Amino acid sequence: MKRICSIYKSPRKREMYLYVDKREALSRVPEGLLSVFGPPQHVFDLLLTPERTLAREDIHKVLANLEQQGYHLQMPPPEEEYIEHLPDELLRRNDPV
Repeated sequence: MKRICSIYKSPRKREMYLYVDKREALSRVPEGLLSVFGPPQHVFDLLLTPERTLAREDIHKVLANLEQQGYHLQMPPPEEEYIEHLPDELLRRNDPV
């Protein structure tokens, strides 16, 4: 299955992207998602095939979501947990023994 996909970025959430079939554009994306996503900003169009690899997404999942629901939402990568705990670790190192 080959698809020409339009990819949009969210102006509200860094590294959040919306993949849609170029022919259908945003017609199958729920209004609720679009209101949270913000006004989609077109980034580029891309030919998707099962053989193609994507940097952060499983191509088979993207193609299946496009077929079944009409869009694929790429969420931002998770924050690295060690950064959240870094201040506590530094405080413990400075405690008297």
